[in-house]
Amino acid sequence: MGSKFKNFSLIGLGMVAGVAASMQFSAMAQKNAASPLPVEELRQLADVFGLIKSDYVEPVDDSKLLSEAISGMVGSLDPHSAYLDKKAFKELKEGTQGKFVGLGIEVGMEDGYVKIISPIEDSPAYRAGLKPGDLITRLDSVPVKGLTLDDAVKKMRGEPNTKITLTIARKNEDKPIVVTITRELIKQQSVKAKMVEPGYAWLRISQFQEPTVEDMAKKIQTLYAQDPSIKGLVLDLRNDPGGVLPGAVGVAAAFLPKDVPVVSTNGQLPDSKATFYAKREFYSGRVSGDPLAKLPEAVKNVPMVVLVNTGSASASEIVAGALQDYKRATIIGTQSFGKGSVQTIRQISADTAVKLTTARYYTPNGRSIQAKGIVPDFNVEETADGDGFNSLRTRESDLQKHLSNDKEAESTRPKVDELEEEQRLIALAKKSKPLEYGSKDDYQLAQALNHLKGLPVKVTEPKDVHENKEGGDKSEKAEKADKADKSDKKK
Repeated sequence: MGSKFKNFSLIGLGMVAGVAASMQFSAMAQKNAASPLPVEELRQLADVFGLIKSDYVEPVDDSKLLSEAISGMVGSLDPHSAYLDKKAFKELKEGTQGKFVGLGIEVGMEDGYVKIISPIEDSPAYRAGLKPGDLITRLDSVPVKGLTLDDAVKKMRGEPNTKITLTIARKNEDKPIVVTITRELIKQQSVKAKMVEPGYAWLRISQFQEPTVEDMAKKIQTLYAQDPSIKGLVLDLRNDPGGVLPGAVGVAAAFLPKDVPVVSTNGQLPDSKATFYAKREFYSGRVSGDPLAKLPEAVKNVPMVVLVNTGSASASEIVAGALQDYKRATIIGTQSFGKGSVQTIRQISADTAVKLTTARYYTPNGRSIQAKGIVPDFNVEETADGDGFNSLRTRESDLQKHLSNDKEAESTRPKVDELEEEQRLIALAKKSKPLEYGSKDDYQLAQALNHLKGLPVKVTEPKDVHENKEGGDKSEKAEKADKADKSDKKK
């Protein structure tokens, strides 16, 4: 393969269709391994390779054997390290540009099936009525069980205007749902914004992409053109799976003091020990000039709430963590996903690569988000009746072989009775409906606005929140302080 590799450093949630990745494009020589190669083990690998070639029931292509060997070796490390073949590598690069050909769904695995985490807004999957929690059991006529997530995603990707038939198992349906969807070029609009009430703005980032910082700056300028005296701003990062690291740094920099640290990384390699600051060179990317230069000065001090949930991961956790550490914003919602690791893309040929976990990342105060996530200041579930499908999401700490948190001990969610859980899912599916973020029915947004207005926030007793070092739950402390403050105001 040669000794020279191309490097792409990234932070992103690797469990989505259209992988969200943060990539810094730079070329460097891959350093030689410090330790000698295990000759005996490599000889065994060669022996097995030869045995398969000579004794297997039918001929096997050399490149297939070697690709699968690399895939198995890298995939055994952690949930986010993977071998990227030609198609997967191409899709990774496309995803950072905010476009890919496919169905437009974020997916994970559950019980051997592909589970829909959420359809991307305005995508073919969204228009076809696919819902969070749906299980894909067949892709065309191929059963999903037995496929890896990457294999399933590859089958859902394809050329524009080609069709694929999905068989769906939905909790409140007696029979499978069969739907045929036409693949399209998915162009994600990662930033949305509007005035939700006079004086109060809503800014949503659905994924961090290369154009995100510039698009966000334009949206903020438009908001302030509509109302130069904005009283409060809600930054909505719910179900944001991550994305390009410069995008996360730029979004945080828009609201933080100039030049402060936003995030740091640490790993074995010298290049993995780095700090990223709220400076133009860390977020401008390929854009000439500073995309944040023309923002109104008021945006640095406007009262803020950041909304997060279990679907908020990686780059979105970087932003929420930085704003929380500097006490620049109040975090409202439910505990985030907990992906605090950095992956680096090592290009091993012209069109293939290895995605390898090379570092953990840390908030400005040195907190590790890995397998923990961001704990909100106010724990508020998706609806007044509960956390909806969000409560069913897999988190980083649920994934097998996940990287540990090197700063504090992890806590696990309690196991539930399977029959009880099944009944709960059926009941939930029957009464649930897709939530439109930013709408009048958005319960968490309503609580965020209450907080900005100084009104009581209807908090929920957290079910899976770690205790902080002082002993006691941070969100509970925030709730008590808020209640005391409201009590003083009444007096």
